[in-house]
Amino acid sequence: MQATIRRATIISLLGALTIGSLVHGSAAQQPGPVTFSGAIAPLVSANCSMCHRPGGPASFSLLTYAEVKAHADRIVTVTRSRHMPPWKPEPGHGEFIGSRRLSDEQITLIQRWLADGMLEGNPGAVVSAPGTIGSWRLGEPDLVLTMARPYTLRASGDDVYRHFVMPIPVPVRRYVKAWELRPGNLRVVRHATMEIDPTGTSRHVDEHDPEPGYEGLIADSSMAPDRYFLDWAPGHTPYVAPEGMAFPVEKNSDLVLMLHLRPSGKPEPVQVSVGLYFSDTPPTRVPALLRLTRQDLDIAAGDAHSVVTNSYVLPVDVDVVTVQPHAHNLAREIESVATLPDGTTRSLLLIKDWDFDRQDVYRYATPVFLPAGATVAARWTYDNSAGNPRNPNRPPKRVTFGHRTSDEMAELWFQVLPRSEADRDVLTRGLRAKVLPENIKGYEMMLRADPDNAAMHEDAAWLYSQAGNLERMAAHFAETARIESDSAPAQYNLGTALLVQGKRDEARRAFERAVEIDPSYANAHRSLGTVLYGQGKLDEAARSYRRAIQLTPNDVAAHHNFGVLLQAQGKLADAIVQYQEAVRIDNNYLDAHYGLALSFAAAGQFEQAVASAEKALALAIAAHDDRLAGQIRERLEAYRQRAILPQAR
Repeated sequence: MQATIRRATIISLLGALTIGSLVHGSAAQQPGPVTFSGAIAPLVSANCSMCHRPGGPASFSLLTYAEVKAHADRIVTVTRSRHMPPWKPEPGHGEFIGSRRLSDEQITLIQRWLADGMLEGNPGAVVSAPGTIGSWRLGEPDLVLTMARPYTLRASGDDVYRHFVMPIPVPVRRYVKAWELRPGNLRVVRHATMEIDPTGTSRHVDEHDPEPGYEGLIADSSMAPDRYFLDWAPGHTPYVAPEGMAFPVEKNSDLVLMLHLRPSGKPEPVQVSVGLYFSDTPPTRVPALLRLTRQDLDIAAGDAHSVVTNSYVLPVDVDVVTVQPHAHNLAREIESVATLPDGTTRSLLLIKDWDFDRQDVYRYATPVFLPAGATVAARWTYDNSAGNPRNPNRPPKRVTFGHRTSDEMAELWFQVLPRSEADRDVLTRGLRAKVLPENIKGYEMMLRADPDNAAMHEDAAWLYSQAGNLERMAAHFAETARIESDSAPAQYNLGTALLVQGKRDEARRAFERAVEIDPSYANAHRSLGTVLYGQGKLDEAARSYRRAIQLTPNDVAAHHNFGVLLQAQGKLADAIVQYQEAVRIDNNYLDAHYGLALSFAAAGQFEQAVASAEKALALAIAAHDDRLAGQIRERLEAYRQRAILPQAR
């Protein structure tokens, strides 16, 4: 590790030498006075100009000798304290690409320049900036996505967290090898993250808000593509994927851009663009996200040292590629250490002075190998006392887990590369099982503070459904239906939860209420048909199925369920029609193929029954449903015998 660190430092400084800086370790011995053109301009170019330029997020520009000279005292102070440039990881706790941490010699060099009288050197020397505001630093993108309408941020008040949905107009799957965010208004855009929604759900939510974008929780259908960090903050360089790790974007998907906006004192327009750069080849390596989180945070007012921890034992070998910590204003220190199976430890990250406004994503200069059996641990330390200068509450008050800036969070994400797809599946399943209980704790805690938040109850219900807790799922859906009593989807979700529990009468009332509120709600008609069929009310059920199919002709479940009903009534020809329509819509719909086989056999059409049963058997085997596959095999053999008999005669 030490040799690697030295090489990286030497390479960095050799690059600086070509533009007149000093060799590492020789600042105090450099003959002659330090000049702006010879030494200071290259340092400012490499570490400051990305933010300190016209239109940038910093409050003043540092592109000329006069500008740097005017702020020289301040520059010396903030670099000596290491407040600037903003680079939070401590040395020796992970080596990262793009480090903006100044060496002791570079800090001494700046101090010498001030002491020597801030000499200019070659007149006219300027600081180079990495591209101009509004330009693409990676060159012209293959595709540019821009918010359809500017959003106007209010002049004052709390920070705003708003989500903007931008369609990705690609006719086929494409692979993104790099992306770059152009924030537009850096006075107010503080942070951004991006996710992909292939379902249209986020777009639907956005359309119901009269202004551009929407506030609230992110749709569960929206997620980071194939476990990538799509994150931006002032000073970030454009993201370029490691070799072989382009991520896929499906056709008809939407980019969900989540912006953290800070009012500036006057109304400000916000219109962000994202440039995508495509690869012609699919990825050869697919990462996973290892997430450590604590969502039962409850930090008492005045507690100056509140500590929470979490850990995970790796079930497979991985290479750790990237790390992203996240917390809010009370966090002071975030640390992660890996303990290997032999008991040795390796520090993955240490931030001693966490700053909500200086969050970043850090990529390791060399991926960190961790073997199966290694324990990855995280530790978050919070200061909720009056002595914390970043504590927004004066006097301090109790703070619990939540997504708002006034709440607190404990997150640490690692992008890791397992050795194989099978290993990736093992890791993903294990992590999902670990994180689900924490997510449930978080939602229950947020709901105690905001009990009438319908969307939050709905999200909690889905989490409980994943955990198999049907009673709690139904309880949260009931709360959503109570809060949004005139919402057809809320009634439908409640009915579905009750039906899963076997409470048919209550489920029927919820579905009937849903179609009363919205007679065009096809899903509610279909589910009402299912309840009525189970209660033996076949004619009423048939009417509900017909209405569902009329409203949504490609509803494969409605066609299948209607086929089951018609088959039970002995209307085999009609049942076959419905089953055939279901498999036309989805040829992998196992139950419809099996229903076809049963109906064909009951109608004496055994050759057709054999063909449908063979397809159903193949699908059952692929789904690893051994019980159903055994049933189908028995029937298939009987159908084959019956199909042969007429020919034998």
